[in-house]
Order: sequence, then C-alpha cells, then structure tokens
Amino acid sequence: MGSDSTLVYSRRFRVKTIEAARLRASFAEDVRQGLSARSKRLSPRYFYDDQGSQLFERITELPEYYLTRTETETLRRHVGAMLQGVDAETALVELGSGSSTKTRLIFDAFLQRSATLHYLPVDISKTMLVQSCRTLLKEYEALEITGYVARYEEALAAIGQAELGRKLIFFLGSSIGNLEPHQARDFLARLAGAMSADDAAIIGFDAQKEVRLLEAAYNDAQGVTAAFNLNLLRRINRELAANFDLEAFAHYAPYNIQEGRIEMHLVSTREQLVTIGTMGQQVALRRGESIHTENSYKYTRAQIQDLAESAGLRLDRTWTDAGEMFFLCRFLLA
Repeated sequence: MGSDSTLVYSRRFRVKTIEAARLRASFAEDVRQGLSARSKRLSPRYFYDDQGSQLFERITELPEYYLTRTETETLRRHVGAMLQGVDAETALVELGSGSSTKTRLIFDAFLQRSATLHYLPVDISKTMLVQSCRTLLKEYEALEITGYVARYEEALAAIGQAELGRKLIFFLGSSIGNLEPHQARDFLARLAGAMSADDAAIIGFDAQKEVRLLEAAYNDAQGVTAAFNLNLLRRINRELAANFDLEAFAHYAPYNIQEGRIEMHLVSTREQLVTIGTMGQQVALRRGESIHTENSYKYTRAQIQDLAESAGLRLDRTWTDAGEMFFLCRFLLA
C-alpha cells in the first residue's frame, strides 16, 4: 500500500489516506468508461469533491429534503436504544461522515455512558473530513479521532484489520440507496467481513412513499440539487481538463416506479462535442441525450430483510420516525 499515508494533526487526531493514487486514477477511468458507454453514466461517488460536499450540506437543509429531518428525528427518539451495551472499549465508525452534524446526537448519548470515545470517520473528501473533525475536537474533549480518506471498500478492509474493541458502525443518510441492488448486497457482505461477533452496524434506508414527495426532494425550488448534479461536470473540467459547458445541461430527476428509485440525470440541451483533455477523449452528445449520474433506491421493510440475509447479516431491529418515512436498521452477523 505504497500510496497510503498517515498524517498526525495532534495527539487526539490523525488521518489515514488510503490509496490516494488509485482514487485519482479510478476517477479518470470511470469517467472514460461511463462517457464511452451507449447509455452515458457517471458514478455518484464522485459528487463529493470539496464544493460538492458543501452543496450537499445545503441540500440537507432544504424544506423539500425530508430525509435529513426524518432521520434526525429517528436518532433523537431512539439513540439510547441504538447504543445499548456500548462502553469505553467501543469504537464508533461512521461511513460517509461529511460534516458529522447528526453524529453529534450519537456522541452526546455515547458520552453519557463512557468517559472517552474513539471515533473513526470515513469520507472521500479530505477537506471536509479535516474541517469537521477539527470542529468536533473543540466541542468534545473526550474524543479521539482516526479519520480515513478513502472509498468505503478500502476503509472497511483497513478498519476490519485494525486492533479495535467492539465496533459500532453507522452508515447514515440513505447513502446505501445510491447502490444498485447487487452492489448494496456486495457492500453489506464487505461490511460483514469487517465485523466481529460483538459488532453492530446501523444503516439508514429511505422508505418507499408518495411520488410527489420523492420527486420534490430531488428537484428543489432553489435549484441546489441541480447545482450539486452539475458540479460533477465542473469537477471533470477542473481535474481532467474537459470543456463541458454547464449551461448546456439541465438537471432531471424523476421517480422510476418500476425500479423503485429516483434517477438523477444531466440532459444535454443541444448537440455538442466535449473534449476531455487529459485522456484525449471526445464525447458527442445529442440534444436531449442524458448522462445518468445517480440512482436513489427506496426500500420496504421486506426488501431490507432480504438484502441483509443475502449478505450474511441479520436484521436485528428497525427504528423509524412518526410517519415511517425513513428506517434506521441495526444489523448483526448472521
């Protein structure tokens, strides 16, 4: 793992960057393959550069975006039950930590049971991770942080090999919905591989609901989600020397009833030819042609149960908000 590095910021804070060179190379290769495909696509994992992470934080505060509010409500109501049995030897892992806003509810409840807490946040944006962790260290004197700048796959492998006590792994925000069903199963299998018998994982799933509520959440009146979607092209322009004209694309996010998912697209508003300089690639787009950037699957309880069983996990308990719009599910090894 020659491209791995560890940066020690203080006695209480260090950050491990896993396979940084691979992260850069995979971005270029994924863009090349996705834009060469017959149905053009880009992976949602690349939304989260520094600007994308900031835009997503704004999305979570929008009136249409019910997901953060309902998940936060569920955490407030049930965090005590979620932390049953934790002690000073329990490490708290968070995948896709972002600004760690909701995580503070977990910290507050955790530190009522333990005098110290080892927190292991995982995020693909080093800037976001370092900024949020520095803020947390000022707020919580009992906190020790080992951050991971990595994709979930590499982070889970590293955390699974680390000498930790019991692990409580959180994956909040319905990020698992961005994965195709087979990818979600593979992710949960990797998660199971990183867990020991005493560990638990708590994962957020967005519930199936009325189409109007779903589509409003991804087509906000302020256009923040559209800016978030378009920022992916801005990132390609900056990092891969492309010349996408962002004004020549429209954000489109319908609900696909048959697949049970929101689909996010960038639709070309005119015929155009785009050059990606670092790869010498040219991408021709017809008027009305779409670049598919994200899916967000919505789940039923039965689908979550089936998904867990297929990955070697057992769905132990489910918590929800008053309107049952969002699920937080605890998984144990089967």
